[in-house]
Amino acid sequence: MIEVGMLARSKAGHDKDQIFVIIKTEQEYVYLADGKTRTVCRPKKKKQKHIQIIKEKQDITGVDDAKLRKIIRNYRETAKTI
Repeated sequence: MIEVGMLARSKAGHDKDQIFVIIKTEQEYVYLADGKTRTVCRPKKKKQKHIQIIKEKQDITGVDDAKLRKIIRNYRETAKTI
C-alpha cells in the first residue's frame, strides 16, 4: 500500500537510485519530491511500478523543501549505521 509521506527509491529513469518522499498519489502515479532538484512546488510524476517503497512513513503536513531534505538525510544516516 502506497501512502503519502513514505520514502521511495527510483528504480528507473535518469533519477535511478535516488530517494524521494511521496507527496501525492493518484491511480497509477505518484508525485515525488526531494527538496533539491524536485521541490514541493514541482514534484516528479512517476508510475508506481518505477519506484521501490521504503517502509518508513513521515508526517509531511505543512512540509517545505528544507524539511524534505532533512527527512532524506536522516534516513541515509540511519541506513549507513545498520
